Amino acid sequence: MLAKVLSGALLGIDAYPVEVEVDIAQGLPQFATVGLPEGAVKESKDRVKSAIKNSGYEFPTRRITINLAPADIRKEGTAFDLPMAIGLLTATGLVPAERAGRFLFMGELSLDGGIKPVRGVLPVAAAARRWDLDGLILPVANAEEGALVDGVPVYPAKTLGEVVDFLTGNRVLEVCRVDIATMIGNAVQDDVDFAEVRGQGHVKRALEVAAAGGHNILMTGPPGSGKTMLARRISTILPAQTFEEALEITKIHSILGLLPEGQALVAKRVFRSPHHTISDAGLIGGGSHPRPGEVSLAHNGVLFLDEMPEFKKNILEMLRQPLEDGQVCISRAAQSLTYPASFMLVAAMNPCPCGYQGDTQHSCTCTPAMIQRYRTRLSGPLLDRIDLQVEVPRVPHSDLADTRPAEASVVIRGRVEQAREIQQARFSRLRIHCNARMGPKQLQAFCRADTAGQELLKQVTDRLGLSARTYTRLLKVARTIADLAGSEDIEVNHLAEAIQYRSLDRQTTLVG
Repeated sequence: MLAKVLSGALLGIDAYPVEVEVDIAQGLPQFATVGLPEGAVKESKDRVKSAIKNSGYEFPTRRITINLAPADIRKEGTAFDLPMAIGLLTATGLVPAERAGRFLFMGELSLDGGIKPVRGVLPVAAAARRWDLDGLILPVANAEEGALVDGVPVYPAKTLGEVVDFLTGNRVLEVCRVDIATMIGNAVQDDVDFAEVRGQGHVKRALEVAAAGGHNILMTGPPGSGKTMLARRISTILPAQTFEEALEITKIHSILGLLPEGQALVAKRVFRSPHHTISDAGLIGGGSHPRPGEVSLAHNGVLFLDEMPEFKKNILEMLRQPLEDGQVCISRAAQSLTYPASFMLVAAMNPCPCGYQGDTQHSCTCTPAMIQRYRTRLSGPLLDRIDLQVEVPRVPHSDLADTRPAEASVVIRGRVEQAREIQQARFSRLRIHCNARMGPKQLQAFCRADTAGQELLKQVTDRLGLSARTYTRLLKVARTIADLAGSEDIEVNHLAEAIQYRSLDRQTTLVG
């Protein structure tokens, strides 16, 4: 007796169909699983056997072979429990084969026959639209996640018995429906706001420019100046996510099993802040079985690196590719995977090892050699990829004692969204959404400076010795400043402001 049912598995952030073939033959009782199953898949035989018995069905005491095709790709996770059980019951004749073959099954089985949630439902549901199915049968906890995808019905089930009754026509399972607008509208409100930040007007302006154009930014200042406080509030001024962007980041969180209970969609832009002891696989992604890292978890959001020089230098250098390309390519002997990683980098650092260089309240105890070694932890190519470099001085008492309300995040976000709307109209026929992602062709078309601006750029480039990459990023920042001002042309004052946001370049020149 042979039966076939369909399931799905993950390869990177995409999914592919897995055909669960079940053969029950004469011979001594045996349960074998083939098709490159890893540990959790091999252990499923015990869960499946107990779930079938405890659900009131007879488990066949014969030679059972289950093949997970294609057999040349490693299978992992517990999502194959339910399709294996349905395949066994189909092979015994309890479930109609033609009915079972029209659905895709995913779910982990408990010993009593209950169906538990699994990882990676959203990518599988997105791929299932192309597989000519009547629907997906998923755990109740994963139903809303799968229902985010139009084109394929999702039937939530609590137990193995409910699935069997549905397939035999003895029960009706209601199709899961979601209100996407409500999901986005009910996103958890920010518990931080720029109105809570006293002083630091020029830093707020730099963060506004960064948010408006999707630019990377580095803040340098002494301890206690508010760098971390400012960074944690930048996500509150970013434009709201589109549904397509929310789906992209939700897929990554689904793969890693990071979706909070009861939350099917990551509606807000994410803010990730890894510790400086993170490994290269943890930041970039990878491992023996490659998985997305923090740069992918921050996709379409913010990646904050506090005390950036404390990160291992080799890890920081790995940021070059995702900062430039917006994606990460991980190659292994068996496969090569690409993960999205289009994030906004926000970094913070002290000006020196003790943190008090240039501070009016504390004296610096660092020697020039110590300061030089500290700053060389950030290489020139990495700094070139950071569009804005801004100094964050200590907040004076007059600003701390000021009781007047500061500008709220919602006001700043309004200006940012207006600038982004200008950029969306400009790039409507292109596959980019902000100024930071412009290529050479777009720079030539949209970032031409006037005569005075060209003369200023020539003087600054010669004096600071800017690289070609830094030169282009100056133009991108100036373009964003012009968009914030509602100007079609890049004027000399826009370029002058952009040049002010290269503090480390100026310091390097002075030291030289």
